[in-house]
Amino acid sequence: MYYIVYGLLYLISLLPFWVLYGISDLIAFTLHRIVRYRRPVVEKNLKIAFPEKTDAERRKICRDFYYRFTDNFVELVKLISLPVESILRRFKRDHVLINRLYEEGLSIDFVLGHFFNWEWCNLSYSHQNPYKQIVVYAHVSSTIAERLMQKIRSRFGTILIDSSRFKEQFKPYASERKAFVLVADQNPRFLKSAYWLPFFGRLTPFAKGPDANSRLMNNAVVFCKIKRIKRGYYTTELECITKAAGDLPKGAVTVKTAALLERVIREDPAGYLWSHRRWKHTYTPKRDQRNLIKAE
Repeated sequence: MYYIVYGLLYLISLLPFWVLYGISDLIAFTLHRIVRYRRPVVEKNLKIAFPEKTDAERRKICRDFYYRFTDNFVELVKLISLPVESILRRFKRDHVLINRLYEEGLSIDFVLGHFFNWEWCNLSYSHQNPYKQIVVYAHVSSTIAERLMQKIRSRFGTILIDSSRFKEQFKPYASERKAFVLVADQNPRFLKSAYWLPFFGRLTPFAKGPDANSRLMNNAVVFCKIKRIKRGYYTTELECITKAAGDLPKGAVTVKTAALLERVIREDPAGYLWSHRRWKHTYTPKRDQRNLIKAE
């Protein structure tokens, strides 16, 4: 069954971009206006994040989000056959900082959020990366989907580590110099071991793992901002949070990362994945007081 699905998607990936974006528009309209896919979640998230905006402004962000959301997935399918030259031309990388940190002998922890198109970002940066690029990802339940994502994401040598099997799969690479990619806006698996800090004016849980790993390995931490230039074209800006995370106190990397995430989301609200419930958990003083961190 996998080969049938892959073959069909491969044929679809050969379609020109203008056809794929036409398909994307149709799906976006259907999800937004007819099916209303996770629309209550999107609308609730936007109301929490942007209480200062009018209803009309939030409705426009909501609408634009669905079109960016479906573009993200047709662009993902396109990656199956898109030549490397086209990927590098459409998704501009910033290798100046990466090469400088590599020459200094440092390992990097890349942190980013669910900004469109993070899948293109992975492939673009993994091509000719001087580091061994390792991405932590959330395993999907469908065997077919899991194999497809593995194949697409590892096309240029990215090593994938399942977050649920992190210790086991990361062990072989622990002592190597690497670029470790972490999506920093995932809801933590265990609230008792989460940091709580202000995010869009509301106390929000963040997983401790990225912060703890960075400090333990004394890695450089680099925030990756993805910016959409126009449809099908992106660029990135890298910002070095620290060259020595081990010198920072507990939670400092998380605080800095959350601030950068919020700044980028405010700059381009429609470019963020609003369909996941970022604020599904509520701060409980009795349970969470010891993990409360004040923003800088």
